[in-house]
Amino acid sequence: MRIHDFDPENRPRERFLQSGPAALSPAELLAIILRTGTKNLNIVDTCNELISRYGLEKMVDITLGELQEVKGIGPAKAMQIVAVFELNKRLHYSRNVKKKIQAASDIFEYMTGRIPDETKEHLYVLHLNTKNQIIKTELVSVGTLNAALIHPREVFKSAIKESSHAIILVHNHPSGDVEPSNADKQVTALLKQASAVIQIELLDHIIIGTTGWFSFRESSLL
Repeated sequence: MRIHDFDPENRPRERFLQSGPAALSPAELLAIILRTGTKNLNIVDTCNELISRYGLEKMVDITLGELQEVKGIGPAKAMQIVAVFELNKRLHYSRNVKKKIQAASDIFEYMTGRIPDETKEHLYVLHLNTKNQIIKTELVSVGTLNAALIHPREVFKSAIKESSHAIILVHNHPSGDVEPSNADKQVTALLKQASAVIQIELLDHIIIGTTGWFSFRESSLL
């Protein structure tokens, strides 16, 4: 069925004008952006296929090639989709420039969408000024966290260069379980000792999962 064959009140554009964007499904919102389908497939069905195949969250990092595997998505539409999600990323980042950190929940919000491949562990160091505002976000390592592999020099080198007042460690658990492992505890203890020597405070170490986080400081482990 083509879009024009829908009852007028069920067409995405008409529903948008009548009820606002919140009334539309993700596929319908995407359909408004892409506008037209193919001869045999309307654009809402195409968008439903896209979201069903990849999931809305995964589309943030989807490639042009992957998008074009879906029937009805050519190079132009693929670029439109990538551009929309890229703008969303930039909006999220711009809202968090010089973000003031007051709790672990602020870090969880700040890091949302920043980890490029959540199937691997990524260790980040957030550099803070005297107002507890983030002045730099640095990726230190990718892979399993291990005290034997994480050297304090790599963590604090940039902090010294940036004249950071303090740092916060952040890493993800691909499993989604945010409970700290023994290796997490060893890395935290090692870097806490180094921070005392260098006099750049380690404010927290936060483990993030898909929907939650664990804070060493808020759990009285730091």
